[in-house]
Amino acid sequence: MYVADTPPETVDDVERILLVDDNPTNLQVLLQTLSGRGYKLLIAKNGESAVRIAHKAKPALVLLDIMMPGMDGYEVCRQLKEDPATSNITVIFLSALDDTKDKVRGLETGAVDFISKPFQAEEVIARVETQLKIHRLERALSARNRQLEADKARILESMNEGIFGLDSWGRITFANAAASIMTGWPMDTLINRSLIELMLDEAGEEARSLHLAPIQEALSKGVSIRVDDALFWHKEGSSFPVSYSCTPIMEEGQPSGAVVVFTDISSKKRGQAALQKALDELETQKEKLTHVSRLSIMGEMAAGFAHEVNQPLTAISNYAQVAKRMMVRLEHKDDDIYDSLYEAMDKINIQARRAGEIIARIRSFVKKPDHVLGCVDPIKLISDTVKLAEVDARNNSMEIHTEVAQDLPEVKVDPVQIQQVALNLIRNGMEAMRDQDTRDIGVWVKAEQIDDQFVKVSVIDRGYGLAADAEEKLFTPFYTTKSDGMGIGLTVCHSIIQSHGGRLTFNRHPEGGTIFEFTMPIA
Repeated sequence: MYVADTPPETVDDVERILLVDDNPTNLQVLLQTLSGRGYKLLIAKNGESAVRIAHKAKPALVLLDIMMPGMDGYEVCRQLKEDPATSNITVIFLSALDDTKDKVRGLETGAVDFISKPFQAEEVIARVETQLKIHRLERALSARNRQLEADKARILESMNEGIFGLDSWGRITFANAAASIMTGWPMDTLINRSLIELMLDEAGEEARSLHLAPIQEALSKGVSIRVDDALFWHKEGSSFPVSYSCTPIMEEGQPSGAVVVFTDISSKKRGQAALQKALDELETQKEKLTHVSRLSIMGEMAAGFAHEVNQPLTAISNYAQVAKRMMVRLEHKDDDIYDSLYEAMDKINIQARRAGEIIARIRSFVKKPDHVLGCVDPIKLISDTVKLAEVDARNNSMEIHTEVAQDLPEVKVDPVQIQQVALNLIRNGMEAMRDQDTRDIGVWVKAEQIDDQFVKVSVIDRGYGLAADAEEKLFTPFYTTKSDGMGIGLTVCHSIIQSHGGRLTFNRHPEGGTIFEFTMPIA
């Protein structure tokens, strides 16, 4: 199929070949040679027609005679290659000129091959098909490159991270939308500007060493650098915290540019500040609980101390009084020994009573504070307590699991004291599992409503459990199963729960360990 001089306006998938020769005989031979091979053959009899048809038809290949009147083949090829619309057209020269200089000139103007006249049909077919295969591959590669560029652009535009491409001088060669939005500079303003100078205009010289020097180092030394906490500057002059990486682009072992990928970490910074504030509040709450616990322990100790010491003090006072009465009955009262002994007995009595008063004052000073009862959400109460204990859990490489029933009713308790009880039981559970193979199981805290009067909290560990002789003495003051314990903690817990109208009990876990349970009255 061929068309003379004027090509069709429609475009199809059939490859077009433009035959250009001022000799009708040569054109006829070429038409006969290439007909029937699936090509659409176009013909032009001079250079001007060839350029015009090439612009309209966009042939894949041009078989171009060099020696033509008017515009010769060299000029046709030059015009086609200089025009972006036709520069991709493959050109093969046809000529009787067989001098090497002529061939070199043809190749220099942009031709890819040279067929000497008179030509053989087989040679023409072979060279045409070879160049068309190359042309198809180039088109496919070009299409693939365009697709890859489009994919790259789409990926870059969809990324939340800002991206700058830099040349070896640090000038911005590309930037994505996120980079433009975060810095406030329009895209056309960013391109060909030095990133470091752009930032320094807003930041001042000090920022070079503090925040931007790693970019210069990556460009000069060809090393990848990551900075976790730095500052970039907005167009308006305000700074914002970023983390960024700078990866050099290497060519022949030398850095030819770099890619900077940065993330605005303002929200991360705010989150860290909020987390630190929460941790500080937890620590404050923990200190309050510790203070209350110490007061309770001192109160229990004072109570036990008073109970144990008051009896012998009373006995001493009584014996001193009896001794004084017995001395009154003595017959010989005039010597100095009698007076001294009577005075000593009187002093013993006075000091014994004084010691009792001191103990009473100590007990009064450290007595447990009155309850500050309120209607408390037990779910939040358990959650807050677990948060307080999680620091110890992490330090012991353990986990605290919770299983809390939903829609639990409010309970009427002093939240600080109940937190003290729950925290003490959780810590006891972790301590019991510290050196056990079951430590991976962790401590379980469960809460449920058991009737219309009480909510029950269970603290379950899989530790070493309780000795047989411990069960009857566990809540007795100064009884302990720990080598370094004082035997006060569980006594205080038991006292607190009882003062709230609840019960603190314990059971052995069937698979090893202990289950402590306490109840809280529903409000």
